[in-house]
Amino acid sequence: METVIAVLVGVLMASSVYLMLRRNLVRFVLGLALISHTANLLIFSSGGLQGTFPPLVPPGELVPGAGAANALPQALMLTAIVISFSVFAFLLVLAFRTYQRLETVDPDSMRSAEPVPAEAGTDRSVSGDPQ
Repeated sequence: METVIAVLVGVLMASSVYLMLRRNLVRFVLGLALISHTANLLIFSSGGLQGTFPPLVPPGELVPGAGAANALPQALMLTAIVISFSVFAFLLVLAFRTYQRLETVDPDSMRSAEPVPAEAGTDRSVSGDPQ
């Protein structure tokens, strides 16, 4: 089972990187969401998939019995889900507002939002004279 999960993590990671390298803002946001889900799956599988009973410590002992699921990766995964959801929601709103303002999702066309660099050899800020 771990081999299947490892292959699945690899395929999902490659797919998310592929989406993030596309020239489309929406695909980038979807790739980022996919990479966060892939990281969650990786954290979940690192806790072991053979947990036969919950990690409860029996009375009079200091550690759970052998074969218990590890609770730390599960807690980390819950935290990662909350963080990735909030980042995804923020990026979705940011992409939507960018589309509304610039009317494009192509990152190369978004260069119109950047200031125009001054020509080489001329410094308008020092002289104050319009040219």
